[in-house]
Amino acid sequence: MSTASDKKLLVSSDPHETRIAVLDDDRLAEIFIERRQQLGVVGNIYQGRVKRVLPGMQAAFVDVGLDRDSFLYVSEVTDPLADFDFDGEGESDGEGEGDVLGDRREPPERSIDELLEVGQELMVQIVKDPLANKGARVTTQVTLPGRHLVLLPGEPHLGISRRIEDEAERQRLRDLLEPMRPEGHGLIVRTAGAGGTGEDFQSDLAYLMRLWERIRRRGEQVRAPALLHRDLDLALRVVRDYFSSEFSVLWVDDEGTYERIVDFVDQVQPALLGRVKLGDSTLMERFEIDAEIEEALKTKVWLKSGGHIVIHPTEALVAIDVNTGRYVGSHNLEDTVLTTNLEAVREVVRQIRLRNLGGIIVVDLIDMIEPSHREEVFAALAAELAKDRARHKVLNISEFGLVEITRKRTRPSLERQLTQPCPYCHGVGRIKALSTIALEMRRQLLRQRGRFSDREVLLRVHPDVARALQREERAVLEELERELDTEIILQSDAQLHHERFDILEV
Repeated sequence: MSTASDKKLLVSSDPHETRIAVLDDDRLAEIFIERRQQLGVVGNIYQGRVKRVLPGMQAAFVDVGLDRDSFLYVSEVTDPLADFDFDGEGESDGEGEGDVLGDRREPPERSIDELLEVGQELMVQIVKDPLANKGARVTTQVTLPGRHLVLLPGEPHLGISRRIEDEAERQRLRDLLEPMRPEGHGLIVRTAGAGGTGEDFQSDLAYLMRLWERIRRRGEQVRAPALLHRDLDLALRVVRDYFSSEFSVLWVDDEGTYERIVDFVDQVQPALLGRVKLGDSTLMERFEIDAEIEEALKTKVWLKSGGHIVIHPTEALVAIDVNTGRYVGSHNLEDTVLTTNLEAVREVVRQIRLRNLGGIIVVDLIDMIEPSHREEVFAALAAELAKDRARHKVLNISEFGLVEITRKRTRPSLERQLTQPCPYCHGVGRIKALSTIALEMRRQLLRQRGRFSDREVLLRVHPDVARALQREERAVLEELERELDTEIILQSDAQLHHERFDILEV
């Protein structure tokens, strides 16, 4: 685990966006970005209205006032605790699947159309931001996270974060929290609650109960769709969920944001107040954050040894390929493969966290013959994944050298946040080869041969295509002039799309 001396939190805020960087050994480990025009909605609570009930999908669409209707699974109506991350940004620290005491509600064998009806109003909370062409995902179980506790209104459970592993501490927390748990409500102790005192928990609980009462009263006064509660902004959410004694410093480059963070830290963790520092506008530049983000948008990532990994997100999964590249080793092939794989798995996990890759992730390692080498690489991978706050599962290395990882994500990946589909390739990532364009042009000209009749033909093409027709594809141009019995004049136009060409008569 990282010590307090090698982890930093950087907060950069301006009128247009907030960016927060988590540094481990002065290397960017995670980045959070929230733009004023694209505020996230995870954690927000709404009074929604059921628009459609789909028994075939066991789900419903709920209007909460966003651009698209939200999606509600039947399991999140009947057993909402089954799939929720209790860590602000959706990066779970295991608190949703901790040691839960009391009787859990078993999902009744009822269809979605028996539980909900069109026009019905209900309180829902966003658990996943809208992604691509999908609406937000919601749950009927409201959860209100504080610094040390998560309040579960209407759910009489007591849970302990899985990351609190010491059994004596877990028992102490159970004994401490059970008497103060509000009747009819549940509590989950967050990782930050380890070592907490009764005063810490009482203060957190009093705040959360006041907040819930305000939300409940507002829900009784408004008609759907309506926003009942907006979660903290990005800066305060990350400070609430991430900032701890592990961090040596929290730098902030904006005075207004700095003052808000100081006030917030003074309330929730005053012992760390001295670690909050005001920096200047060069904060992100000083730690080369922009350069790191630029690299994180590239497909290929080079390793120090000379090897590299290639990352390909697709609709179904994310494929990550590991290659030795320029690294040739110094002893034998098996040692070279082991060294590359060990370095690669550390960088793979860093890139997964940095790019916020989610869903199914398949890592294609270089084949290893020695079983002990496979075990060593898998242990290194597991150790790196243990640092990741997002809920994940990982399978052992298969006989084909593949590792399958599933990772929970509630906010868009870095690529989706910072880029848009290519207007040329429409997301394919490739364009037609020059030879392909030349042959397409040949076929179209031959189909139109009757219209030229002794006239010259002007071809307006991209400069790269013009160069190809004068050099490596010259044979295509000469054949066309013979077949059409006319002269073909090339005109370069850099404004043309690479694949487009115009055929004009002179």
